[in-house]
Amino acid sequence: MAARIVLLGATGHTGGLTARALVAAGARPVLAGRDPGRLGPLAGCLGGDGGPLETAAADVTDPSTVRALVGRGDVLLTTVGPFQQLGGAAVGAAVDAGAVYLDSTGEPPFLRRVFEHSGPRAQRSGAALLPAFGHDYVPGVLAGALALAAAGERAHRLDVGYTTDGTRGQAFSRGTLVSLLGVLLEPGHAFTGGRLVEQPAGARLWRFEVGGRVRRGLSVGGSEHLTLPALAPSLREIGVFLDWLGPAAPLAHRLAPLSPWAARLPGVRGAVPRLAGVLGAGVAVSPAPQPDGRTAVLAEVRDPAGERVSAVALTGPEPYALTAALLAWAAVRAATEGVRGTGALGPVQAFGLDELTAGAAAAGLLPG
Repeated sequence: MAARIVLLGATGHTGGLTARALVAAGARPVLAGRDPGRLGPLAGCLGGDGGPLETAAADVTDPSTVRALVGRGDVLLTTVGPFQQLGGAAVGAAVDAGAVYLDSTGEPPFLRRVFEHSGPRAQRSGAALLPAFGHDYVPGVLAGALALAAAGERAHRLDVGYTTDGTRGQAFSRGTLVSLLGVLLEPGHAFTGGRLVEQPAGARLWRFEVGGRVRRGLSVGGSEHLTLPALAPSLREIGVFLDWLGPAAPLAHRLAPLSPWAARLPGVRGAVPRLAGVLGAGVAVSPAPQPDGRTAVLAEVRDPAGERVSAVALTGPEPYALTAALLAWAAVRAATEGVRGTGALGPVQAFGLDELTAGAAAAGLLPG
């Protein structure tokens, strides 16, 4: 019998796409959110001939309401961000219940906190935590794992670059834009010298080619740093780069050393949501579906001499559609067949490389 799937944030942009993807995959998730008035129509629309989907009111600012959603063995999937401010309640609920947890975060500080602080507690309770199971950062983890497998013992350095094509502007939702701006002010991380270290976002710049175009990627902390070293003992360096500022990337790179200082100024963190509102007018806040948009990721592995020994490129749908499809696949897979292990897990550790490759392909993420 399949485990129960609970989707928290169902009435948001990413949550609504994920709810539809879950139903398309044959699931009947419990839709949870703050506003019963919005949940009802969505549940009726998606329920089909089987009647309305089950709904539940829950607010992440009241952790007890989130804890009431889940029991042992359930799958809790959340798209409620920014996760640095709002993600703790869902992680805590999953850990306490011994549930499987999935989220759509792309925020490096939250991701690292889940692995370092919540992961050990999850091991003790029997919970499995799978953060960042969407466009951030499953494509890079998968491409990186495939490239590392091809490189074998020659693997010394792995670089992963993300980019998009065919979207209107950067096609950020407001929630994503708030998260991205917040990332610039928070401690980042990198894997260098064979260990995890703190490094501000944008500290490194990587030029990589995808689709015949040279991209400029700014370094960020990702789940690649936390999960891929275990797959390749010889690996000493990992870089993860996002091409999301285009021509402005070199300037952001030069300003990166100032971000830790800026974060200490009074009122700066509180101004992030307001700044997102101002910037949003120019970057397609709350994007409509963009069928022509494409996601692309490139992973390159080099040996100690700097020679490239393997490379894997993957392409898929635009980021929001890809995130919804990946989350839905993982939730259904976890509900029907479980995951491999407990604690904080990467996608490869949770499902195995072959299964993850097949699941990503089902979500539209393919070699190319």
